[in-house]
Amino acid sequence: MAKARVKVDADDTSQLRPSLRRSARNSKKVEDAYGKQEDIPAKMLAEPMRRSKRPRDQDDIIKTEPPTKIAKRSSSLSSSSPIPSRVKTEANTPAKQSSGMKTGEGKEGSSGDKAADLRAKKLKSYTQFANKSPFPDFSSPTPEECKRAYDVLAALHGERQRPEKVRAPTDRAGCGDSPSVLDALVRTVLSQNTSNKNSSRAKLDMDEVYGAGESEQKWEAVTAGGAAKLEKAIAKGGLGGVKSRAIVEILRQVKERYGVYSLDHLLRSTGDDEGAMRELISFKGVGPKTASCVLLFCVGRDSFAVDTHVHRLTGMLGWRPPTASRDGTFAHLDVKIPDELKYGLHVLFVEHGRKCPECKAGGKVLGKCELRKAFQRSKSKVEGGT
Repeated sequence: MAKARVKVDADDTSQLRPSLRRSARNSKKVEDAYGKQEDIPAKMLAEPMRRSKRPRDQDDIIKTEPPTKIAKRSSSLSSSSPIPSRVKTEANTPAKQSSGMKTGEGKEGSSGDKAADLRAKKLKSYTQFANKSPFPDFSSPTPEECKRAYDVLAALHGERQRPEKVRAPTDRAGCGDSPSVLDALVRTVLSQNTSNKNSSRAKLDMDEVYGAGESEQKWEAVTAGGAAKLEKAIAKGGLGGVKSRAIVEILRQVKERYGVYSLDHLLRSTGDDEGAMRELISFKGVGPKTASCVLLFCVGRDSFAVDTHVHRLTGMLGWRPPTASRDGTFAHLDVKIPDELKYGLHVLFVEHGRKCPECKAGGKVLGKCELRKAFQRSKSKVEGGT
């Protein structure tokens, strides 16, 4: 009788093992289903692939199988079976949950550390080449070349001089075009990586939601409403999520630092261009190009902003190394170009880069561009990689 009992238990156990294997396969299906719903980082997805050469153990099953099914299967086993005992013990282990809680609690601190590190890197990068070129052996452009370029472009598009008084446009965003430094900064953030048409649409939509003009009450409403509300308002301008978070964070930091929504103290701190640049790029979402535009068009400083048109044309002219980034180009040209030509040359480069069939993005060389003809020698140097 005892032998028969042992045989029956053995048969029950042998029937159980295929059931567990089916459970493992089913758990894989559950895991795949959740994987499709969640944006799982590639690093997390790679880990199971490294373990795919060995059989899935019970720990893998516990992670994916619903607790109710585990309890049901374990209740059908005899108390002497070691397998359900292991399942039951691991199912009650809270180690994975506690680890997840610790990770979640540290997200805010980690985000703050990353922001501080990014700010420190930006300041260090700017300070390193604040008054000198990162390409000391690159001689172009000379003052004579800068004057020649201005004369050629002025003959094509008209003279460009800094206006005596800055006025904020009501029908477009502009790029630093405002007598208020904070308003100029917000407008310039809206103009990042998009066309004038799109940035202007975003600015008009923003004014429709929060009110036109620039006031303490408006900035308070933008901050209180949060990034999600602002993102909906400026969505037509492109990159609404990134820009809305940057604008709200800028406003928050300005109020925290100075007690009011204003950066107009930069209008009164004459002579300290480096200090003004350092202050502006200390805000998240503000790089050298954005800060330079605010200084050039709003604050009235001699800063040579480098946008996509300026970067493309100065590369064509041989005024920078072919592999120089925008920030590196800014550091180089801000030292090389004479102060009295920075405003006019920047505006003319942007206008020419938009209008010239040969010099606009994707344009084909036809041999008719007067600027290209004037700097044919420089162009040959760039093509030669020098």
